[in-house]
Amino acid sequence: MCRWMAYSGDPISAHELLFKPAHSIIDQSLHSTMGATTTNGDGFGIGWYSDVAPGPGCFKSIEPAWNDVNLREVAARIRTPLMFAHVRAATGTPIQRSNCHPFRHDNWLWMHNGAIREFHTVKRELTMAVDPTLYPDIEGSTDSETLFFLALTFGLTDDPFTAVARAIGFVETVGHRNGVEFPFQGTIATSDGTSTWAFRYSSEGKSRTLFFSTAVETLHKTHPDLAILQEVGAEGRLIVSEPLGDLPGAWQEVPESAAGVVRPGDDLLQPFEPIR
Repeated sequence: MCRWMAYSGDPISAHELLFKPAHSIIDQSLHSTMGATTTNGDGFGIGWYSDVAPGPGCFKSIEPAWNDVNLREVAARIRTPLMFAHVRAATGTPIQRSNCHPFRHDNWLWMHNGAIREFHTVKRELTMAVDPTLYPDIEGSTDSETLFFLALTFGLTDDPFTAVARAIGFVETVGHRNGVEFPFQGTIATSDGTSTWAFRYSSEGKSRTLFFSTAVETLHKTHPDLAILQEVGAEGRLIVSEPLGDLPGAWQEVPESAAGVVRPGDDLLQPFEPIR
């Protein structure tokens, strides 16, 4: 499968987020400990927001993240309050730039770890359900991007919780109709540049791992001498496929079948169930 991380908070160096943690997303591209595969070397991508230009920027490559000099160059020159990063382990679709996450549409970013099972069987029915005005903007051939455009079709820009519930519910309905026992597996992150929504769900109730970082003010009290915490304000949050280190008390697991939003002010975590 894949590994991903999402950061929001005070502007911070992308290099600090991607390369400095002991078990960074770059380390996970080669040494994942909780993923379905240890190595995630079938390309990578980062997406970020800044005040330099409207909408998110994206940098993607089919090179392994651990071996890409350009990623180091770019990351050292990005300072951002909200960033997505994803390392890919392909599950049946080609290794090409358009299949690398995160996916982008207008002001929205989207990334996914998991799969729509037997996608080749249900692909036509799923893609034909995408709004005709959105369909031409699908660039790649992955199940993840199709799911993104289904969520957009079902109202992602107005109500992300409901839109993703409807999109996954539709995937399950189509899958079951085609004899797929457990149609969906995965964790999802999506953002409009201000808030980040995250989802953990699978049809069989055994979802990929997902964690969020403990409140920064709590970590300041327990680890007052940790340098990186001095750069992160009270609103700083990370959502990750697996922890970026073993700092005691730093990570909380997202419960099975749950969804949440990280945003300025109060965050939210609640149960998640598809709408069929």
